[in-house]
Amino acid sequence: MALDSQAVAKIARLARIKVSEEEKAHYAHEISGILQWVEQLGEVNTDGVPMLTSVSEVKLPWREDIVTDGNQQEAVVKNAPASDYGCFVVPKVIE
Repeated sequence: MALDSQAVAKIARLARIKVSEEEKAHYAHEISGILQWVEQLGEVNTDGVPMLTSVSEVKLPWREDIVTDGNQQEAVVKNAPASDYGCFVVPKVIE
């Protein structure tokens, strides 16, 4: 599938990208090459090949979904520049 300058202009407009007249011919050639490569992928025989959801067969461990506060208040507040009563101290904002 070969693209022309008008198709590149439409793609650029949809993507809200400014493309000069000189660049349109270049991008038409580049995008056409990409589309030809994608068409080649359609010619590959994939009959009998199972769908791949991951490149590794690692099963993730399941954990019980329990809502907690994390029990890490002291560790989190330790990173704060200032804290009071176990909470972050922030500057007062008054308009």
